[in-house]
Amino acid sequence: MVSEELIMARIMLKLTKKNNWGACYDRLEHFKRFPNLKKIIKDLGKKNWIIIRKKQNYSAISLNIKYKREIAEFIYEQVDINYRV
Repeated sequence: MVSEELIMARIMLKLTKKNNWGACYDRLEHFKRFPNLKKIIKDLGKKNWIIIRKKQNYSAISLNIKYKREIAEFIYEQVDINYRV
């Protein structure tokens, strides 16, 4: 079974590849394939690593630019890639 930390890292990696930092949001419907999505998004929101934007018809997320170094280190530790800031 895949750990929650690895799923968090994969979600944030997808956001970094799409360059979703700060005011550049991506809809949550693009992340349906991840299990326990609501819980993981809630946990990342509590850490302030993602910004959650709720609209009338959809919710969207982006990475918080203030925590760029911590996010990059977390992704690097969890996923087997060489992602650097």
